[in-house]
Amino acid sequence: MARSALMNVMTQAAMKAGRSLTRDFGEVQNLQVSMKGPADFVSQADRKAEEVVFQELSRARPDWGFLMEERGTVEGKDTQHRWIVDPLDGTTNFLHGIPIFAISIALERDGQIVAGVVFNPALDELYTAEKGGGAFLNDRRIRVAARAKLPETVLATGMPFLGHGDHGRFLFEARKMMGETAGLRRMGAASLDLAYVAAGRFDGYWEHGLQPWDIAAGSILVREAGGFVTDTEGGKFDAMQGDIACANELIHKAMLAELKKANMAFGASTRPMPVPDPTV
Repeated sequence: MARSALMNVMTQAAMKAGRSLTRDFGEVQNLQVSMKGPADFVSQADRKAEEVVFQELSRARPDWGFLMEERGTVEGKDTQHRWIVDPLDGTTNFLHGIPIFAISIALERDGQIVAGVVFNPALDELYTAEKGGGAFLNDRRIRVAARAKLPETVLATGMPFLGHGDHGRFLFEARKMMGETAGLRRMGAASLDLAYVAAGRFDGYWEHGLQPWDIAAGSILVREAGGFVTDTEGGKFDAMQGDIACANELIHKAMLAELKKANMAFGASTRPMPVPDPTV
């Protein structure tokens, strides 16, 4: 497959960062790790990979801005274009020696995600997509799964952890989905959850409270693979808002219906009990 000049820039940056991560993954027990918060680790490997991506993309497009997990916002002279980068999605997996992690790079143009790359160096899997050009895994065209009935599906989601997320709502949603599907999976790397939906490995995915760098690249992978991408209530997807639900058209509709039921039940469970009127 002949890649565009833009895609060559993105894939080269991701693969170079991947080589850095692969070296550090082999010595994961020796990494110096600092803590940003409860169960939210950042490592030397993370910072090195981000520096590699930053330098590669800056060299190729010096006027474009960035939104990065560690650096934050870097303003560019060209205000139409911005790279959205997670240099190590799945940090906790990485630090525990689990080979499910990725570099995620998206290009935002005038507020719209128009290209994305997700690279898992441990498995040598490179997912790419450009608006209007389809989605690919290692240069092979990919499509979302075609299953039409929720009981036949395997869905992915994210699980709240120490100090993060709404644990109560997740339990209601997971309980509902467990009773309606063939199985739930929790990968620990949102970019790969989305890539797996695009490749037809997962039938759908939903999660709340994500960061834009977690889902920007993956969202265009799913769309270019023929999937539907919205927020978890069926509204317009916005990577800056952090909620996402995606699947093929039929499964997406069914997922949203079950999520709505779960959240109605959760809302009812959190309402205070009425106080009896002692005069009655």
